[in-house]
Amino acid sequence: MTKLTTEEVKHVARLARIGLTEKELEKFQNQLSSILDFVGQLQKVDTAKTKPLNQTTGLKNVWREDLVTPSLSQEEALQNAPEKFNGYFKTKAALK
Repeated sequence: MTKLTTEEVKHVARLARIGLTEKELEKFQNQLSSILDFVGQLQKVDTAKTKPLNQTTGLKNVWREDLVTPSLSQEEALQNAPEKFNGYFKTKAALK
């Protein structure tokens, strides 16, 4: 069994910006080690004759056709704007 060190678990927790107690460190050390062992088992599977695939349903295109739908005209959209400039909404700067 692959056994992660406490320092490795602390490093992963730092990368994920997660604070862990000593009890949690021990718990996650065991759980992460088990996960790595499982991944190791998957790596032993012979996939030489398996074709790569990018989806499993067999569907080709599930998107609907883009349709133009009625919307407000520029004048209607701006009619209640507190401030306008050259046909656009005028707002305070988002970035300075």
